[in-house]
Amino acid sequence: MSLPRKKPAATAPSTPARSERLDTRVLETFVGYNARRAWLVVTEVFAERMAVYGLKQADFSVLSLIAHNPGATSRQLCTTLDILPPNLVSLIAAMEGRGLIERRPHPHDGRAIGLYLTAEGEQLVRQAEQTVTDLEAETSARLTPRERETLIRLLQKVYQPG
Repeated sequence: MSLPRKKPAATAPSTPARSERLDTRVLETFVGYNARRAWLVVTEVFAERMAVYGLKQADFSVLSLIAHNPGATSRQLCTTLDILPPNLVSLIAAMEGRGLIERRPHPHDGRAIGLYLTAEGEQLVRQAEQTVTDLEAETSARLTPRERETLIRLLQKVYQPG
């Protein structure tokens, strides 16, 4: 009768032979994971391209909304962008300090103050919006125009109320 042989002790390699790519199949079934991964790609390029204008994502969004909604109030901006009022106050103050926006009486509500772009703000928004249009085209270049429209529509279904 022979005794079972002992397996030789495994010698640990000096550097682990490990694949750099992990199995992400489960994560890739989640909307949030995929949305976040896409957001990371777009936001990195966005930050690089908007740096020349001195704009962050919230800055760009506020300026774009004011450009397309002259006289918008701080309350409307907070509601639309889901920004807390104290955060918007400092953002508006900074833009006003840069000479990009100005406050004037609201055209329909005498108690409210409307926000308007200055001539400098209008020029900056035009340039920044064109830059964002270009970067979005680049980051979504593997999508057909119809796929891009569908993606936007589907993402809006996730965050917009019924």
